[in-house]
Amino acid sequence: MGESAMITAVHGGGGGGGSCGLLLHILRGRWFSVFASFLIMAGAGATYLFGIYSKEIKATLGYDQTTLNLLGFFKDLGANVGVLSGLLAEVTPTWFVLLVGSAMNFAGYFMIWLAVAGKIAKPKLWHMCVYICIGANSQNFANTGALVTCVKNFPESRGVMLGLLKGFVGLSGAVMTQLYLAIYGHDSKSLILLIAWLPAALSVVFVYTVRTMKVERQPNELNVFYQFLYVSIILALFLMAMTIAQKQVVFPHWAYDASATICCFLLFVPLFIAIREELVLWDLKKQPPSELKIEKPVEVELKEKEITNPEPEEKNRSVSCWTSICNKPTRGDDYTILQALLSLDMIILFVATLFGLGSSLTAVDNLGQIGESLGYPQRTVSSFVSLVSIYNYFGRVFAGFVSESLLVKYKMPRTLMMTIVLLLSSFGYLIIAFPFPGSLYIASIIIGFAFGAQLILLFAIISELFGLKYYSTLFNCGQLASPIGSYILNVKITGMLYDRQALDELAKKGLTRSAVKELVCIGTQCYRNSFAILAGGTFFGALISLVLVMRTRKFYGSDIYKKFRESVDADERN
Repeated sequence: MGESAMITAVHGGGGGGGSCGLLLHILRGRWFSVFASFLIMAGAGATYLFGIYSKEIKATLGYDQTTLNLLGFFKDLGANVGVLSGLLAEVTPTWFVLLVGSAMNFAGYFMIWLAVAGKIAKPKLWHMCVYICIGANSQNFANTGALVTCVKNFPESRGVMLGLLKGFVGLSGAVMTQLYLAIYGHDSKSLILLIAWLPAALSVVFVYTVRTMKVERQPNELNVFYQFLYVSIILALFLMAMTIAQKQVVFPHWAYDASATICCFLLFVPLFIAIREELVLWDLKKQPPSELKIEKPVEVELKEKEITNPEPEEKNRSVSCWTSICNKPTRGDDYTILQALLSLDMIILFVATLFGLGSSLTAVDNLGQIGESLGYPQRTVSSFVSLVSIYNYFGRVFAGFVSESLLVKYKMPRTLMMTIVLLLSSFGYLIIAFPFPGSLYIASIIIGFAFGAQLILLFAIISELFGLKYYSTLFNCGQLASPIGSYILNVKITGMLYDRQALDELAKKGLTRSAVKELVCIGTQCYRNSFAILAGGTFFGALISLVLVMRTRKFYGSDIYKKFRESVDADERN
C-alpha cells in the first residue's frame, strides 16, 4: 500500500470512513485490546476455585485426601506448564493461541462436570487427572495470548501491565463465585459447568482483538493505567463486601442476581476508558496530512531497521549451539531460550519459586479441607476461597504498581521485593500450623496476597533479566517449578500427613479405612506438621532469593528501560 493510500485509509476516505472507520479503529486499537485482555484474564483463574468444588469431587467419586491432592497436583501441573503455549505463540498468531486454549478449557472442565454430575460412568483416576490437567493448562494459552501480547505492546509499563492483568486473574475466582451463585445457586457441581463454558466463550469473542501492535509513546499512558487500577480496586472492594455479607446473611436469589449484575457492570467500566482513549487517538489521526506521521508498511520498517541497526558481526557468524549458550548476553538483552534456562539467575529463580509458589499452591488447594478440619461451616469455607482470590488480586496490583514505582524512583530491585514477599508468606503458613480463633481469615489474606505478588514479580523479573524476544516461552518456563513444588509439598507431604492423621483418628475409634467412604480429619493437628514444613521451605526460598538480589543489584541500579525509549525515538525519526 502506498503512502497516499495509507493516509486515505487513516482518514476513512473513499466512502469507507465515518462511523464504520471509527468503529474499526476502536476495535483494532491498543486500548480496546487491553480491555479485551482484562475480560479474558478475568475468566482465566478457574484453578483458584478448586477449593470450592474439590469437596464435591471428593464426595461424589469417593476419593481420600491423598487422591484429591494428586488431582490438585495435575491441576497445578496443567496450570503452570505453559511451555507448549509459549512455543506455539512463537510460530502462530495470537488468535490461534486463544482458540486452542478455549477448546482445551471447555473439553477439560466439561468432562469433569459430566463425571461429577453422574452423566457418565465414574472415570478412572488417570482420566480425571488428564481432564483437569487439560482444563487448567488452557489458562496458559489465555496468559500467553493476552498477557504476553500486552507486555510487548507496553514494554515501558510492563510491571503495571502485569499487575493489572494478573490482578484480574486473581479476582476471577470471586467474580465467578458471584456469577455461579446468581445463575446456579449453591450447586457447586454447576460451578464446574460455568468454569467450562464462560472462559472459553470470552476467548472466542475477543479472538481477533488481542494482537501485537507497533509500540507507540503516549504521554498519558501511566494515567490511563491508574484509572484502570482504580476501577479494579472498586471491583475488588465490592467483591470483598459481598463475600463478607454473604457469609453473615442468607441472600435471596434476587440479591445474588443484583450482585452479579453490579459485578459485570464494573468489569465493563474499563471499556468506556478504552473507547475514550481510542477517540483521542482517532482525532489525532484526523489532523491535516502535513501534521501526520505517515505510517510505513511493516515490511519497509523491518528493512530499515535491518539497515540502520545491523546485527553485530559476531552474531552473523555461524557459531555452535554450546558456544552460544556459554557466551551469554548482558542482563536485559535478549537471551535465547537455552541461554536463559541454563543461566544461574534462572536456576536461583527456579529454586525460590519451587518453595514459594509450590507452598502457595498447596495452601490454596487445601483451603477447603483446612476450614473443615478447624470446624468452619461450608459457607464460611467458600468465603475463605473468595478472600484468597481477592487478596491475590491486591498482591498482584501491589507488586506490579509499587515495585514499578520503587524501581523507577529508588532503583529498588524487584528481586528484593520477592524476598520480602516470601518471608511474608512463610508467616501465613505458621498461622495455619498453629491456629487460633479466626486465624484462618488472617492466613487467607496473607497467603492470597503473597501468592499474587510472587507471580507478578516472577514474570517481571524474567522479562527484565532475559529480554522480550522469547518472553512467550521463558515466562511459561519460569512457572515450571510451581507444579514440581506442588507435587512434593502437596501430594507427598501435606496429603500423606493428613491421611495418616485421619487414619490414626479412625483407629482410636476402632474403625478401618474401609468403614468410611470419605477420609476426614478434624482438629488442629491435621495440618500442623505439614504447614510447619511449608513455612520452613518458604523461608529457605527467601534466603536463596537473596543471592539473586546481590547478583542483580547493579543491573537494577541502571536505566533498564533506556533501550525501549531509544527504539521508539528511532521509529519516530524514521
